[in-house]
Amino acid sequence: MTATDIIPILEERFGPAITGKKLDGGDPWVSVEPSRWFEVAQFLRDEPRLRFEMLNCITGVDYLEPDAKKAPKAGFEPHLEVVYHFSSFTHKHRFVVKLMLPRWKDGQAGNLPDVPSVEEIWKTADWHERETYDLCGVNFTNHPDLRRILLAEDWEGYPLRKDYEFPLEYHGIRCR
Repeated sequence: MTATDIIPILEERFGPAITGKKLDGGDPWVSVEPSRWFEVAQFLRDEPRLRFEMLNCITGVDYLEPDAKKAPKAGFEPHLEVVYHFSSFTHKHRFVVKLMLPRWKDGQAGNLPDVPSVEEIWKTADWHERETYDLCGVNFTNHPDLRRILLAEDWEGYPLRKDYEFPLEYHGIRCR
């Protein structure tokens, strides 16, 4: 089964919760309304025609052009994407799902956007969600242990955000 077969199954079941799609390229994908993500995720795992038993990875991507002169030509509005890669051992197919998020919840800097955790569905999401939280600043609601995994608990900011300012020093140790 290919993305051309998978996408109509999702569109039929979830209608407007499937907010976008791209069939061409190496990794065809759909985008899902974040508020419906948990329900869609359960369907991806449990639907007999799909059976995505494995969550390969979760990635956070910051779409921001920090150069004010280049921003009008960037071709996108600033946002974050959370990208999920799945595999089915049963059917030997792969698929990608994206969640499009505002960079900051309610437009308030420092207020992290929310995504429902899928750790309950795929246990491997535990560490992947923690990494995305730690480096990109995405809050995974209902995660059983959402805390930093790569950086120190008192680290400030999210290093994979394009407007991140790397500190000159940390606890008296020069960083640059």
